[in-house]
Amino acid sequence: MSELMNIDKTYIANTYARFPVEIVSGKGSLLYSPEGKRYIDMGSGIGVTAFGTGDDAWKEAVVAQLGKVQHTSNLYYTEPCAMLAKLLCERTGMKKVFFGNSGAEANECAIKAARKYASEKKGPEYHTIVTLKNSFHGRTLTTLAATGQEHYHELFQPLTPGFAYADADDPEGLRKLALEVKAAAVMVECIQGEGGVRVIDGDFLRKTAEFCREQDILLIVDEVQTGNGRTGQLYSYMNFGIAPDIVSTAKGLGGGLPLGACLLGEKVQDVFHPGDHGSTFGGNPVCCAGALSVMQRLDDAFLAEVRAKGDFIRSALVGAPGVEYVSGLGLMVGVKTIKSAAEVVAKCNEKGVLCLTAKDKVRLLPALNIPMELLEEAVAVLKDVCGED
Repeated sequence: MSELMNIDKTYIANTYARFPVEIVSGKGSLLYSPEGKRYIDMGSGIGVTAFGTGDDAWKEAVVAQLGKVQHTSNLYYTEPCAMLAKLLCERTGMKKVFFGNSGAEANECAIKAARKYASEKKGPEYHTIVTLKNSFHGRTLTTLAATGQEHYHELFQPLTPGFAYADADDPEGLRKLALEVKAAAVMVECIQGEGGVRVIDGDFLRKTAEFCREQDILLIVDEVQTGNGRTGQLYSYMNFGIAPDIVSTAKGLGGGLPLGACLLGEKVQDVFHPGDHGSTFGGNPVCCAGALSVMQRLDDAFLAEVRAKGDFIRSALVGAPGVEYVSGLGLMVGVKTIKSAAEVVAKCNEKGVLCLTAKDKVRLLPALNIPMELLEEAVAVLKDVCGED
């Protein structure tokens, strides 16, 4: 174990099962250890570095803003914050944006907006948020409560009350539950990332959206991991033809800087008044400048390339020795392997390819602009590892 790893183990809270890999530099989809070992990055910081490490356009935007002002409070106006909100609304049809620091904070905002809307419109008893079993919405006490996986709940009782969990393959069951608990909102991930890269059935999503419209129950789509081009559409719900009332997102939005956003649709655009909600660092001008650089490049031609790269991964791995099946959309890919996912990832690390896990699957979240030659090389290593005796 290196000296740095010993220092980390001594002084950093023991919340991460780190791989024995130290990264000191990188460019694009390549990362390097102190000894100069080269790694192909197939995780992009868990879907964060959308254009890879040290992207020139992103860096130029961030450095330029650093030369102007690195932070103001939200008592004042800054151009990057306002222009990013405008771009997000123009690209999605949403009406207002609240900026925070993370996906969990974006989801907290979505939950608060839904409860305030339902309380004012129907009464305070309409406060429950229905989420899906196997979902993941964050690690704060409230977003843990929203998460539909009991093992995340066990050590942190009592969690925030007011959540109920529905099966993701039973639209009638969700309908019955939502009416029974007087739901303020239904909150879904179109692809359950931490739940094993599980794509939710499109018919279920459309029936749920229709039910929510009929009952004036808000539909929240959690796009923390799936958003900002990851699935080959700007946001994953666009693959399914549904129209959410609230969208939460983060991860790839800032391109490597901490930024979350809660997009508010027409019904809830004016639900908040001054003092109802806030964030010290939300809408930070440097983070927003980086996010503008990311969002401005996610045009239709680029998103088509993301879909093509995802298709390549699936075509290369489906039916390969040691691979049971492949799930996901775009460059959000889950690979169910015969060997344990942890074993496959460890061996890929040794061979210079950094992958992730999601439950019992190997998870691939490469930079959206990963060059094809690096993608082909990384997939070949993964195939070799999966097929080894």
